[in-house]
Amino acid sequence: MRLPAGGAAAGPRPAARIFRVALLFMWLLDVQAQTLTNGNKPTYIWETGPWGRCMGSECGPGGSQSRAVWCAHSEGWTTLHTNCLQSERPDNQQSCFRVCDWHKELYDWQLGAWNQCVPVSMRNPGVPRPAVCTRGEEGLQTREVGCVQKADGAPADDAICEYFEPKPRLEQACLIPCPRDCVVSEFSPWTICSKTCGMGLQNRVRSILAPPLFGGSACPNLTEFRTCQPGLCPGPESMFSLRVGSWGPCAIPPSRQARQAEPEPPTPTSRPKRPGRRNRPDKPDRPERPNRPDRANRPDRPNRPERANRPERPNRPDKPKRPDRPNRPDRPNRPDRPDRLTRQERQAKRRKNKENKEAKGERVRQRMRDRGKVKDPETQELIKKKRTRNRQNRQGGKFWDLQVGYQTREVMCVHRSGSTEELSLCNQQSLPVTYQACVITKDCEVTEWSEWAACSKECYDLNGPKGQRTRTRRIQQFNVGGGAECPHLEESEPCSPQGDGVPPCVAYSWKATEWSECRVDVLLSQQDRRRGNQTGLCGGGIQNREVYCVQASSDPPSNLSSLKSKEASRPVNSDLCLGVPPNTTQLCHIPCPVECEVSSWSAWGPCTFENCQDQSSKKGFKLRKRRILNEPTGGTGNCPHLTEAIPCEEPSCYDWLLVKLEECIPDNDRECGPGTQNPQVQCINSDGEYVDTQLCRDAILPMPVLCEVPCPKDCVLSPWTAWSLCSHTCSGKNTEGKQTRARSILAYNAGEGGVQCPNSSALQEIRSCNEHPCTVYHWQTGPWGQCIEDTSVPSANGSLSRSGAGASGTEASCSVGMQTRKVICVRVNVGQVPPKKCPESLRPETVRPCLLPCKRDCIVTPYSDWTPCPSSCNAGGVTKKKQSRKRIIIQLPANGGQDCPEVLFQEKECEAPSVCTGYRWKTHKWRRCQLVPWPIRQDSPGAQETCGPGLQARAVSCRKQDGGQVDIGVCLKLAGPMPSLTQSCQLPCQDDCQLTSWSKFSSCAADCVGVRTRRRALVGKSKKRDHCKNTQIYPLSETQYCPCNKYNAQPVGNWSDCILPEGGRVEGLLGMKVQGDIKECGQGYRYQAMVCYDQDNRLVETSRCNSHGYIEEACIIPCPSDCKLSEWSNWSRCSKSCGSGVKVRSKWLREKPYNGGRPCPKLDHVNQAQVYEVVPCQSDCGQYVWLAEPWSVWKVSNVDLKENCGEGVQTRKVRCMQNTIDGPSDTVEDYLCDPEEMPLGARESKLPCPEDCVLSDWSPWSRCPLPCNANNTREKKASPIRQPGESKQCPPTTEKEPCTLNTNCFHYSYNITDWSTCQLSERAVCGSGIKTRMLDCVRSDGKSVDLKFCDELNLERKWQMNASCVVECPINCQLSDWSSWSECTHTCGLSGKLWRRRTVIQASQGDGRPCPAQLEQWKPCPVKPCYSWRYSAWSPCKAEGARCGEGLRFRNVSCFVSDGSGKQEGSLVDEELCGDLEQTVDGDKQITLEEPCTVPCPGECYLTDWTVWSPCQLNCVGGDDLGFGSVQVRSRAVLAQEPENLLQCPEQEWEARPCTDGQCYDYKWMTGAWKGSSRLVWCQRSDGLNVTGGCLATSEPVSDRSCDPACDKPRSYCTEAGICGCEEGYTEVMTSDGVLDQCTVIPVLEIPTAGDSKADVKTIRAFSPTQPTNNLPGRSGRTWFLQPFGPDGKLKTWVYGVAAGAFVLLVFIFSMTYLACKKPKKPQRRQMNNRLKPLTLAYDGDADM
Repeated sequence: MRLPAGGAAAGPRPAARIFRVALLFMWLLDVQAQTLTNGNKPTYIWETGPWGRCMGSECGPGGSQSRAVWCAHSEGWTTLHTNCLQSERPDNQQSCFRVCDWHKELYDWQLGAWNQCVPVSMRNPGVPRPAVCTRGEEGLQTREVGCVQKADGAPADDAICEYFEPKPRLEQACLIPCPRDCVVSEFSPWTICSKTCGMGLQNRVRSILAPPLFGGSACPNLTEFRTCQPGLCPGPESMFSLRVGSWGPCAIPPSRQARQAEPEPPTPTSRPKRPGRRNRPDKPDRPERPNRPDRANRPDRPNRPERANRPERPNRPDKPKRPDRPNRPDRPNRPDRPDRLTRQERQAKRRKNKENKEAKGERVRQRMRDRGKVKDPETQELIKKKRTRNRQNRQGGKFWDLQVGYQTREVMCVHRSGSTEELSLCNQQSLPVTYQACVITKDCEVTEWSEWAACSKECYDLNGPKGQRTRTRRIQQFNVGGGAECPHLEESEPCSPQGDGVPPCVAYSWKATEWSECRVDVLLSQQDRRRGNQTGLCGGGIQNREVYCVQASSDPPSNLSSLKSKEASRPVNSDLCLGVPPNTTQLCHIPCPVECEVSSWSAWGPCTFENCQDQSSKKGFKLRKRRILNEPTGGTGNCPHLTEAIPCEEPSCYDWLLVKLEECIPDNDRECGPGTQNPQVQCINSDGEYVDTQLCRDAILPMPVLCEVPCPKDCVLSPWTAWSLCSHTCSGKNTEGKQTRARSILAYNAGEGGVQCPNSSALQEIRSCNEHPCTVYHWQTGPWGQCIEDTSVPSANGSLSRSGAGASGTEASCSVGMQTRKVICVRVNVGQVPPKKCPESLRPETVRPCLLPCKRDCIVTPYSDWTPCPSSCNAGGVTKKKQSRKRIIIQLPANGGQDCPEVLFQEKECEAPSVCTGYRWKTHKWRRCQLVPWPIRQDSPGAQETCGPGLQARAVSCRKQDGGQVDIGVCLKLAGPMPSLTQSCQLPCQDDCQLTSWSKFSSCAADCVGVRTRRRALVGKSKKRDHCKNTQIYPLSETQYCPCNKYNAQPVGNWSDCILPEGGRVEGLLGMKVQGDIKECGQGYRYQAMVCYDQDNRLVETSRCNSHGYIEEACIIPCPSDCKLSEWSNWSRCSKSCGSGVKVRSKWLREKPYNGGRPCPKLDHVNQAQVYEVVPCQSDCGQYVWLAEPWSVWKVSNVDLKENCGEGVQTRKVRCMQNTIDGPSDTVEDYLCDPEEMPLGARESKLPCPEDCVLSDWSPWSRCPLPCNANNTREKKASPIRQPGESKQCPPTTEKEPCTLNTNCFHYSYNITDWSTCQLSERAVCGSGIKTRMLDCVRSDGKSVDLKFCDELNLERKWQMNASCVVECPINCQLSDWSSWSECTHTCGLSGKLWRRRTVIQASQGDGRPCPAQLEQWKPCPVKPCYSWRYSAWSPCKAEGARCGEGLRFRNVSCFVSDGSGKQEGSLVDEELCGDLEQTVDGDKQITLEEPCTVPCPGECYLTDWTVWSPCQLNCVGGDDLGFGSVQVRSRAVLAQEPENLLQCPEQEWEARPCTDGQCYDYKWMTGAWKGSSRLVWCQRSDGLNVTGGCLATSEPVSDRSCDPACDKPRSYCTEAGICGCEEGYTEVMTSDGVLDQCTVIPVLEIPTAGDSKADVKTIRAFSPTQPTNNLPGRSGRTWFLQPFGPDGKLKTWVYGVAAGAFVLLVFIFSMTYLACKKPKKPQRRQMNNRLKPLTLAYDGDADM
C-alpha cells in the first residue's frame, strides 16, 4: 500500500501531538497526587510537654502527674484547641508512683553484665579501622540497667530509682586488644638418626613461648624432620618388635570349681581338665562362712598353706601324663623346659617334703591339744581373748581387707609400620612375663557419724566466745590398691551449753592501778631557765598506770579508774580478758600555783597613832601600804608584807585638810590693798578619808592667810606655785627633805606711789619636808610549818573521822591540826630588830588551824598463779624452763602509811620437764611372699610352681613415742602418711642366690685414717651353691677409705642492728616504764652469723668449726641530743610610749638536734627567732611629763626707763620628768615626753605699765563640745589681778576660737591591740593559760592618748580583754618494752633472723622527744644446714622383657643439704642426716618413686613429654600493662622415626593457663651483616631470646637484595635499595634508561693542611682509591671524593647548587667587565666654587682635633 506523497510529511504531526497530550496527562496526575498527599497531612497537631512531678497524699502507686497539652500548627505556632481533632487529644494526666524517702530501702538499680566489646568502626561506619594495631582498637560495650524491687527483683519504673540516684551509665569505652601471634622458641639441635643403618629420620623441636591470643595467627609446627642414612645395613632390617601392653585390672583368681567348670576351648593349646582334683572352693565363697579379711594373711601361722591358692598339691596318681599336649605355637624354642621325667621327680620330692611338714605340724598341734587339756576354762578363755585381740590388731584384722589378686598384660609383635603380626615373627628368645600379683582395689569405708560430743564450754556466757563440739567417724576399711581416699573423720561446730543447770561463765575484766604522779617535762624554751630546780613545775604532763586482768566479781562493774573499792583481786593471764585494755598513759595537768601579785606602794601617810583607840602612848608611825591584786594559791600567807612603817613624833589620828583658799578680800571693804584669804578645810583620818569635823577638835585649824590685792600703782605678783615634791623621802644625817615654791613679777609699781616689788629672794620660798628619819620597819613572815596534831582538840572526833576515812579510802581529812610560822620585825636594809619597833597592831598571826590528811597504806594484789610450765616438749631436755608469778601495787603509801613490800616478782624452775606425746607408725614384719596362683601362670614359659615374683603384705599400727598403742586415726591425723602395706617380693628359685642387704659402713677411728667396710651374707641354701660363692659376681664386703673431713668457717650476711645489753632498764616502783627508764643509747653489740663448710663446700653444723655461730662486735648507739636554745634576751621596750603596745623577748638557736633529739620549734621568719614571747604592755601616757619652772623676771626690750614697762621677754626652764605616784621625780631625756605638749620656754608680751590693768595668766583652753563642729568654739579666760587706773580699761578677759577637727578638737575611740602569746603562770610548763589584749584610746588624728579621754566619753567597751589558751605540752614518746626474741624466720639456712619489736604507747606531742625510728631489731639466727628430701632424675623408660610398649621408669629420693637461699642446687649427703625429717618432697607427702611410661616402638610416631611452663607473660605495649592479665603455656611436640609413618603422627598439643606476676616482653627485628645479596633477619625478645613470631610482619627488614639485572660491571655491587652502585672512590655513570653503564674514578681535591710545607694549590689529578698513597702521616681524612651521581644514577643535589653558583659568578664577571669598559659621562660644572666650600671635619673625640 502506498501512501500519498503528503502522507509522508503529515505522518509525524499526530504522533507528536499524542505524545504532548500524554505528557500533560501524566503531569496532571502527578499534581493531583501531590495535592492528595498534602491534603492528607494534618495542618494542626497535638503537642505535649514533659510529665510533671508525681503528686499524691500517700506514698506508692496512688499518685498522679500531669503535663501540658496544646494544639499547634505544623509550622510550629500554637493555636486553639478546637483546630485539632479532639479524638486524638493525648492524655494530660496519668497515674504514677509517688516516691518517698523510705522507698530507698525497697528499690535499687540492677546492673547487668557488660556485653562484648564492639569496635567503634563497626558501630559507626564512617570511622575507619586503623591499618596497624598498636595498643588495641577502641570499642564500646553496653549493659542493661533497670530499677527493681530489692525483695524479689521485680522490675519497677526507672523514675523510682532516679529519685534517689541517677541512672548508671549504659555504655562504656573499652579496648579490644591487638591480635597476638603465637611465639615459639628456636629449634633444638637435630637428634641423632633414628636408625644406625638404613633410612631413618632426624628430628628437631621447639616449644611455644606465648600462645596465640585475640585472634592471632596459630602456632607453626613444633617439629621438623629430615631423613638420614648412616649407612647400608649388613643384612635385612629387623621389621618386627615385641611390644608389651599395659597391665590390666587386678582380678580375683577364680576358684577351683570355677576353673573346673570352664569349658575346654577348641584350640590345640587348651589343656584338658584334670580328673581327680577335688573341688576346693575359696573360703570367701563359702556361704556358711562370711568374708573374714582378718584371716587373709596371718603371720602367726607361717606353715598354714593358703586355701585359695595352694601351689602344693598332694600326690595325684590319677593325673594323666597329658600326652595329648602338642607343642604350642606361641612357645617356640623353649630350651629352658625340662623333660617330663625330671619334672615328675621334682614333684615327687616336693610332695614328700610336704608330707613331712604336715606330719610335723600334726605333731605340734597334738602337743598343743594335750597342753590345752591341762588348762582350766578361765585360762582357756583368757587365751581365746588374747588371740582375738592379737588377730584384730594384726594387718588384715580390723582395717584392711587385703586380697591379693593378679593382673595380666598383652604381649604382641608389631611391624614397624604399626600393624600387629604373629608372635612367632618376633624372634626373641624369651617372652616377657604376662602376669603379676596385685592388691584388689577397695575404697575407703567409714562408719556413720557418732553422736555430737559434749560442748567444750561448760558455762553460760551470752557475749563471750562459743564453745566447740565435735563428732567423729571411724575407718572400717582403708583404701587399698588405689581405691578412693578416706573422707575427713572429724567435724566440729560452735555450740553453747543448754539447760537450766548450766552455771554462768567466769568473767574476766581489766583493772588498773592508780595513776602515777603527774610528770611534767620542760619546754625547750624553758630548758635552761629552771635548770636548777624543776620540782615546782606545773601545767600539762603525763602519768602512767599498770593494767592487769582479774576475775570479775558478780557485783556490778565499777569504773576502772576509780579505786574507791580497793579489793585486791588476784591477777590472771591477760589473754583471758577479751576487751580492749584501758590506756596505760594519759595526759594530766598539775594546777599551777597563783603567785601573789601586789600593787605599788602608796604615798607615806601622816604621822598617826598605832591605835587611835588607845592614844596613851606617844608613839606614832607613818605608814605606806600596798594591796593584793589577785587570789594566790594557798591564801595570802605567802604574800610579801603589805605595810611599812616609819616611827614619827607628835602623832595624830585626825587632821584638817586644806581644800583651797578663797579669794583675797581687802581689809576695810576697800577695793585694793592688804587683805586675807580664808581657808576651806575638811577633817580627814590617817587614811585620808573624810570624817566628821568633831574628830578634828584637837587638831590645829589652819589660820586665814594674809594677801594683797594690788592697787593700780602697786607692784603685781603672780600667785604662788604649788609646793614642789619633797626632795627626799626621809631625812637623815646627810639628807634633808626640802620643798620649794615660787612667784613672779607681773607688773612693776609706778615710781614711788605704789607698793614696791620685792627683791628676787622674796620670789621663792623653801620649807622642810619628810623630816622623819630613814628607818623603815615591817613585819616579815616565814612559811607555814607542817600540820601537826592539835592536842587541844578532843581526839575522839579525830579518831572517828580517821577510821571512816580509812575505810573509804578517800583523801578526806582525818583530824584538825595546827600550823605555826615565824614572824619577826625587820628594818629595811638592816635586818631583824626587836618587835617593839614595828606596829604591834599590824603583827600577822603566827598560828592557824589545819586539816591533817589520813594515812594511806600500800595496797598490793595477791600473787597471781604460777605461770604454767611450757607444754611443748623439749627433745633435748637440757634447758630447764621457769615459771613465775607476780603481784601488783595498786595504791602507793602516803602520809606515813604502811610501806609496800620489796618483792613483787617471784620465779622458780619447772619441777619436771614435759614429756613429748608424739605419735608414730609402727610397721610389723613382712608376711610370706604370695605368688600368682599356679593355674594362671603355669602356661607361662619358664614358670616354676614354688618360686617367682609375688606380693607380700605387713601390718601397721599406731604407737605413742613411749611405745603405747593408740587408735590408728591419731596417726592419720598427726603422724604423716601411712607406710606402704604391700611390696613386691621374689620367692627364690632353686638356683637363685639369696643375700642379705648391705650393712652400714663401719665407723672410722679418725678422719683420713684407715678404711671402713660394709658386709652382706648369703642366706638359705645359697650358702651351699657354688655359683653363689663367686665373690666376683656376688661380693660379700665393700671397703673404702675413711673420708677426710676438713671444715672452714666464714662470716655470712650483714651485721645485725646494734643491740644494747639486757638489763639496762630501771624498774619503777610500780613496775611501769617512764621516759628515761630504758637505756636507749650507749655501747651495745652487733652480731654476724658464722657458717661452716666441709671440704666439699657443703654446709654443716657450726659446731664442726668449733664456733658458737656468731661474730660479736662492739658498737655505739649515739644518744639523742635535743635542740638547744639560748637564754632569753632582755625584754624589748614597749612598742608604744603612750597607750597599749607589746614587748618581746626571744631565744636563738644554739645547737641543732641530732640522733632523734627533741626538735627545734619552727623558726619565726618575722622575728627571725626560734622562740619568742610577746606580752602586752601599757605605757602610761602620763609617765613622762613636762615640768616647767617659774617664769623668769621680765627682760624689757623696748624700755621705758621711767615706767619700767613695755614689751619684754620671759623665759623658763622646761624639763622632761618621770612621773611617779608622788609626782615628778627624776629628769629624763626630752624625747620620752610628748613634744606636742611641751610648754613654751620663752614668751614675749607687753609688761603692763603703771595703772594698766594686769590680768592673770590665761587658763587652759576649754574643751570643744563633741562631735567637732566649726560652729562650736572653745575659750580661755584670764582674771584681772590689778584694776586699771582712771581712763584705762582692762583688755578682754576671754578669748575664743572655732573648733577645728584634728587641730584643736579631736574625736576619741578605743582601739584593740592584737592578742599576746599564751601567758602561763610563772612555773607552768604548758597547759591552760591566758592571752590578753589591751585597749588604746586613739585620737582622731591617730595619736594614742591617755585612756581617760575615752573613759570620760563613756564609750562602749565591747571587747573581751582576756581569753583562755592552751600551750601544747611537750609529751615525750613513750615506748613499750622490747618483746622477747621471735622464733627464727627460717628453720635453717643463711638468711634466718630473730626479731624483737616494741610499740608506741604514747606518741610525742609538741616539742617532746620524738619516737625513735627503730621499733624493731634483728639479729641473725645460728646457721643450720637445710636438709631436704629430693628426687633424682627419672630413669629411662624401660619395658621389661620387650623392646617397646608400656613400661616403668624409676627415681630415688635422697637427702640433700643446701643453704636455704634457693640459688644453688644443693649437695647430696648421707640419708642419716635427713633421718629426723618427714619424708616429703617440696611439701608433697605422697612419695612417687615409679610411674608408668611408654617406650615407643621402632617406626612409631609419638608426642614428647610436656615442656615446663613458660615464664608468665603480660600483654604489654611499650612496657605498659594493658590490663588483660598474664598467661603461660606448655606444649608437646611430635617425634617420628620412620618416614613412611609421618601421616600417622598425632597432632601436636599445647595448653595455656592464667598466672600472676607476669613480665612484659617486647619483640623487635634483628639483622645480621650482609653477605653478598642476603643477610640474616630474625625476631628477638627483650630478654635476648631469639623467637619466631611476636615481631610485626609489616616491619620485617629485607633479607634479600638481589638486583635485576645483576651487577656485573667492574667495581659495582648491589645496594640495599636493590639497584647497582659503585664501590667507594668510584662514581656511577648511568644509561638513559637508568641502568648502570660503568664505574669511573672520582677526581680528588686535596686541601692543604696547616702542617703542609708547600703553600700552593695542588693540581687536580686522577686518584685510584685502591692504590697505596704516599701522603704524609696525618693527611688521611683530608681527601674529598666528589661523587656527582647518587647510587640511583641521578645527579646529586649539590651538583645543581654548584652549577647555579657558577652561573651567578659568570654573570657577575660579565657585569663587572661591562662596567669597567663603559665610557664615562662628562661631568657637569658645579655652581659653587670649590675654593669657597667650607671644610667639614668630623670630630671623633680625639683631643688632638
